[in-house]
Amino acid sequence: MKSLVLASASAARAKILRDAGVCFESLPAAIDEGAIKSACIEKGHTASEIAIRLAAEKALQISSKQPDRHVVGADQILDLDGEIVSKCGTIAEARSLLGRLRGREHELVTAAVLAFGGEQLWHCVTRCRLVMREFTDTFVADYLRRTGSQTLQSLGCYQMEGLGVQLFERIDGDHFSILGLPLIPLLATMRAHGLIQT
Repeated sequence: MKSLVLASASAARAKILRDAGVCFESLPAAIDEGAIKSACIEKGHTASEIAIRLAAEKALQISSKQPDRHVVGADQILDLDGEIVSKCGTIAEARSLLGRLRGREHELVTAAVLAFGGEQLWHCVTRCRLVMREFTDTFVADYLRRTGSQTLQSLGCYQMEGLGVQLFERIDGDHFSILGLPLIPLLATMRAHGLIQT
């Protein structure tokens, strides 16, 4: 296997690659996601365009420092009826957001970019539709008590691989993309570039 870098500090993305048997090193990129996202929103960019831009910024930043290694960048956007929803900073914000998402459909837009030598080689975007159920205020209070500050690390205040799955009525889309990385198309492009065995 050739050397691969994951330009992310995400434990979920690292676990997805590790569980798939991919050898890699995590080197998180240091970009101002908030500023980039705000600028994109001001220009009227779509959720898909924003996700690709953020994933590319991460991959290209690390690729410029590690030009001889392939670098994967990834990002995810929550699209609520055209509104771009960011991560929550406090439990109170999480409670408010879950109240807004309750009983409604939203989309998770997940992008991945592969870069080499400071150039983008490939990108992919997936869109998954999720519908939250009509849970009670009591359930939300217990959910936030049990998940604590960990819920603030996830877009939408849920981790599908844990207790967060109980928030949902229906999920349409790729499981790995919902977790944060479109793994199947990424593995295909990695094989095409000789990064993993064919």
